[in-house]
Formats: sequence, structure tokens, C-alpha cells
Amino acid sequence: MEEKKVNINLDPQIAGGSYSNLAIISHTKSEFVLDFASTLPGMPGPKVNSRIIMTPEHAKRLLGALAENMGKYESHFGPVDLSDGQGATLNLGDLMQGGGAKS
Repeated sequence: MEEKKVNINLDPQIAGGSYSNLAIISHTKSEFVLDFASTLPGMPGPKVNSRIIMTPEHAKRLLGALAENMGKYESHFGPVDLSDGQGATLNLGDLMQGGGAKS
């Protein structure tokens, strides 16, 4: 199988990234919306830093890529501990139906 090479252009303004400790996920039949936000002590509430909109197919590819990369990370650095009980991902649909945070 031939390896695909992709040239990625990274704008200097984007290269610095933005911090996120909260993701809010919503979807329709045709798209997933991922809002990345940060919430910090003493601040009035979460502020959305970035919104990514993608097709369900790309969202599923992202899910697989994240799982694969988390596996590689944990193989190298050890398990990521989530025992603090804090969820950092919210599904808007669950919130509207009276549900709570999802991790």
C-alpha cells in the first residue's frame, strides 16, 4: 500500500493553540459540533475558544484516532487517571433532557 504524504500549512497565529479543559458536543443527522472551552477558578463561566464542525464520518475517524493516540500515550507514559470524578465533556442533548456531564 502506498503511503500518502500530506503537506500541512500551520499559520503562526494557530500554531500557539488554545487551552481547553471542557468540550461541549452536539450533533444533528448530518454534522457534529465540538465546542472547546476553558473554565478557570474565579472566572464567571466557561468561554468557548474554538468550534469545530464535522461530518459524522469524520467525527468517527477522530474518535478512532484519539483512541489510538491515547493508547500510544498510555503505553509510553502510563495510564491517565480519571478517578477525580470530574467530567470535562458535556453533551448538549443530555443537558437539555435533564442529564448531566459525560466524561
